[in-house]
Amino acid sequence: MAIPIKNDSQIAKMREAGIVVAEVLALLESSVAPGVSTRDLDRIAAEHIHKRGAKSAFKGYFSYPGEICTSVNNEVIHGIPGIKTLKAGDIISIDVGVVLDGFHADAARTFAVGEISPEAQRLIDATKETFYKAIEFAKEGCHLNDISQATQEYAEAQGYNVVRDFVGHGIGQDLHEEPQIPLYKQKMRGPRLCKGMTLAIEPMVNQGSYEVRVLEDQWTVVTKDGSLSAHYENTVLVTDGEPEILTMLKSAE
Repeated sequence: MAIPIKNDSQIAKMREAGIVVAEVLALLESSVAPGVSTRDLDRIAAEHIHKRGAKSAFKGYFSYPGEICTSVNNEVIHGIPGIKTLKAGDIISIDVGVVLDGFHADAARTFAVGEISPEAQRLIDATKETFYKAIEFAKEGCHLNDISQATQEYAEAQGYNVVRDFVGHGIGQDLHEEPQIPLYKQKMRGPRLCKGMTLAIEPMVNQGSYEVRVLEDQWTVVTKDGSLSAHYENTVLVTDGEPEILTMLKSAE
């Protein structure tokens, strides 16, 4: 299947959706604290998404029940918001996706809950930097596997492992479009990247083994060895120069 190329009008709509995602993540970062439940965070996100005239891209997607994903400590992705209450020392990965005027944006961050251990903070910081190493190759003329290889090499150089069972993805009129973006080096170079492609690049980095399993709720993915995991994602526009991050407020760049 061909990778969709977005025109200027479509990119403008994705920028608007991306701003909403970035606003929600900023709001949630200020809301994360000991004693707050993941359901509280889901409600806060829903209120802002709806106020902005957008809809959650996740709620109802293959029957997913939450507006956002809230994954705590050894939960990698797809944690379902509920009664779980955050404690000082926890880390929480929050994934937000919205659809606005028919176009999607998707991003994730891992936040500290109160004071956390130096080891947990190092994981969060390294996962964020893994993303930035990866998007050095999100430009016209590079190949998809350049992104995958950079993701794996940087994370492993820091002593961590990237998840292998889940991937980044293209994004636009659908939440998940071509191409899939593995987090580790592939045998083939993959498609050549072109201006106008929009990609959700999302390192998922484990403190221990890369192996994961899915809980009985059929959604929550956890590390198999119980180690911490962090997640950092943005929707990125491929250009003929530096990539443009669509899910980040200008003040945060």
